[in-house]
Amino acid sequence: MRNLGLQPRRSVAEKYRLNALVYDALRREDEEEVIKLCEYFEEQGLHILTVHDDTVLQAATYAKKPSLVLRLLQDLPDRHLDKLTRQNLAGNTILHETAISNHSLEVAKRVLEKAPGLLCMRNNLGETALFRTSRYGKQDMFDFFAKKISGYDEENQKVFLQRRDKTTILHIAILSHHFELALQIATKFEQLVGERDSDGMTGLQLLSCYPGAFQREDEMPFFKKIVNSVNLYCSVAKRNATENQEQKYKSAVQLAKFLIERDISWDSTYPGTDQSKPVLHKYGCSTTIEKRAVEASSLGQEEGAAKTAEGGKKTPLFLATMTGCLEIVEEILKIYPQAVEHIDDNGRNILHIAIKFRQLKIFELVSDMELPRQRLIRKIDEDGNSILHTVGKKNKDYVPKKMLGPALELQDELRWFETVKKLTPPHYIDHRNNQKLTAEGLFNETNKELREEAIEWIKRTAGACSIVAVLIATVAFAAAYTIPGGSNDKTGVPVLLNQPFFVVFTVADVLSISFALTSVVVFLAITTSPYRFADFRYSLPNKLTFGLTLLFLSVSMMMLAFAATVLLMIQNGEGWTKVILYAMSFLPVGLFALSYFPLYLSLSKTYKYLLNKVWQVISLSHYLFRGTKVVSQTSNSPNPQNTMTV
Repeated sequence: MRNLGLQPRRSVAEKYRLNALVYDALRREDEEEVIKLCEYFEEQGLHILTVHDDTVLQAATYAKKPSLVLRLLQDLPDRHLDKLTRQNLAGNTILHETAISNHSLEVAKRVLEKAPGLLCMRNNLGETALFRTSRYGKQDMFDFFAKKISGYDEENQKVFLQRRDKTTILHIAILSHHFELALQIATKFEQLVGERDSDGMTGLQLLSCYPGAFQREDEMPFFKKIVNSVNLYCSVAKRNATENQEQKYKSAVQLAKFLIERDISWDSTYPGTDQSKPVLHKYGCSTTIEKRAVEASSLGQEEGAAKTAEGGKKTPLFLATMTGCLEIVEEILKIYPQAVEHIDDNGRNILHIAIKFRQLKIFELVSDMELPRQRLIRKIDEDGNSILHTVGKKNKDYVPKKMLGPALELQDELRWFETVKKLTPPHYIDHRNNQKLTAEGLFNETNKELREEAIEWIKRTAGACSIVAVLIATVAFAAAYTIPGGSNDKTGVPVLLNQPFFVVFTVADVLSISFALTSVVVFLAITTSPYRFADFRYSLPNKLTFGLTLLFLSVSMMMLAFAATVLLMIQNGEGWTKVILYAMSFLPVGLFALSYFPLYLSLSKTYKYLLNKVWQVISLSHYLFRGTKVVSQTSNSPNPQNTMTV
């Protein structure tokens, strides 16, 4: 019997016990039990169940049980329909909970039939159900709610599209990385494209702050690609993840193109005073400081406050440059090439930003633009820094993409300095900023601590490798006097001398000793270096690369010698005990090779540089040889006239 109005008043303990039973039935997905237990409550599905004031309907919706919710709505007495607008402690109604699942579309339709006012109700954050579905990226639910408000004018739509802190559904979709839905929102509600949140950020600016949206499979490291390729054949989930990443990239690119064509926030720039005159001495007052003083005195209080408020904002072009969103930078410069001229509130242009945040691809993109490059490379910011000074003003939060040792990190910084120096006009190389420092002086001052760490790291690495090299040389030297199979007691000639593997053992052992001892000399040269900044550019990394190469060759030769020894012992009928002992003795050497191989890979840039230098020497030698040969042939010619012709 369901005459709930005549049910006796229950004690608090009994109410808690019934709540526990209902909650447990929801957890077990037992719909029949939930329906049966709700008959004991006067408000049935609108009974408050949880400590957060969620009703049974809300809890069932959150548990993604649309069929149960529909049955509870059907059983709900008409006298309780006004309570459908009940909110929990977060201010969410049943429609808010329905909005986070595409499976609850039928529930949303039924709820709005019974209580249409739920559509415009906001939670404690000022979010409507439409806003919530945009946050969770539910396409079907969004289409349903968007159609409901399509007949409203822009002013009335604003209640649904923007919460109290000025964040719009376009902002929240981008922040939640639902780029396909964000593109649909921008297309349907184009008035949101230029809307700014409480931080003054448009949708395009927010997208420019997220470089992960433009990460593709072909941009991953080589070894990671191999691992992913193997996983794709082993797991359907991995394959789906890769497809989702590619779709996410395409959606982000399409969204960026759409927003760039309509969002004019890229046009925000500062006029900036001309500070292109280089200061080549450290005496006298800086002209930049004088100009800033005059500018500060001429600005009114209101104008100065406006500039300060605007100063914290960055254009999408600069934000994309900071985070490395190359696609956004390319698209902005493609549609609005004049945007490359923009400067920020500190007087910096796009080259300053790209250099400071170590965005090499964007730096190269702008450097290839012949016309604006001539102006950009001469720009000096408000602190008197040229683009070459900016190399020494690395962003504090910068973390290298590959975790390298301090010496290799310093080498990368020196490479940056050399790259930018080639682009800097000659008369700007010795320019001094407001601190009276040249670009090289600022670089040395900034990287002083990194240099100390690099010295300690390269000393420690060279010392550890030297110990291993000496150990390998010792073992290889001892192996030469304890040859496999032993020697003839009378003649001293090795018993297995005529075996082919004995020759392999001998050659490999000799080479192992030679490589190991040579690497020790190279590592000693590292430890006795003066450790100047210039030494970390090529000299020290080259020596470390050469030493490690010799060490790995020594290890390889020792592996070959051990393999030959084991084969000789097996052929000679030795016991398996000795064979296993030889094999186990090689284990530490193999572990060393595995542990130091990542370091060797990180030196690949230096390795390529060495190969280029070797190729240049070979090419030059070949050229000189051909030239000498031609001269020799012409000098032997009997006709001087022909010699001059040649």
